[in-house]
Amino acid sequence: MRILLVEDDSILGSSLKKALEKHAYGVDWMRDGQSGLEAAEHSDFAAVILDINLPILSGIDVLKGMRRAGNSVPILLLTALDAIRRKVEGLDEGADDYMVKPFDLDELLARLRALIRRRDGRTESLLRCGDVEVDPSAMVARKANMQLHITAKEFHLLKVLMERSGRYVTKNDIEYALYDAYSTVESNAIEVTIYNLRKKLGTDFIKSIRGVGYMIDR
Repeated sequence: MRILLVEDDSILGSSLKKALEKHAYGVDWMRDGQSGLEAAEHSDFAAVILDINLPILSGIDVLKGMRRAGNSVPILLLTALDAIRRKVEGLDEGADDYMVKPFDLDELLARLRALIRRRDGRTESLLRCGDVEVDPSAMVARKANMQLHITAKEFHLLKVLMERSGRYVTKNDIEYALYDAYSTVESNAIEVTIYNLRKKLGTDFIKSIRGVGYMIDR
């Protein structure tokens, strides 16, 4: 599965390319808008990661050119924090999603997977436990019909526990689900994420037994 990455920042581009390749994506990395548009015209990609601020052609111009040519590939825009107007323009021109720099790499990968699933017509069922609901396809979690403001890592840990509700999930199983083999995981990373989730969901929503694991009741 190939991803077109259009990013002129060498440090960010290199980091993204390495991360995508670690997750088994093939990556074509273009460093200016003109090269990005030409690559999109001559090759098929599962998705495009497109920076807005590019040399030669801006990301918005690349986006317009692709959509006017009938290219419906999912496009994830990368924008600067102060580029609200450009972000809105990009969505109006047919971008599928956006992320504001600096961003969480895990969230970018999750959003990329969601875009590819939607392109393929695949969605994941809603997960519900009590008044908490997780929508894996939209990467949204709600409590009592109110959207929760949680990080990408918190979302994925919550999803893992809700997928296995009624059963204890070990710390090792959670780490395996949340991190790849190349990640360096702090010894208390899972505990910290659980603590933060409990603050948002209620202290009793996620149960734990020392040495066994964590569980959400059905």
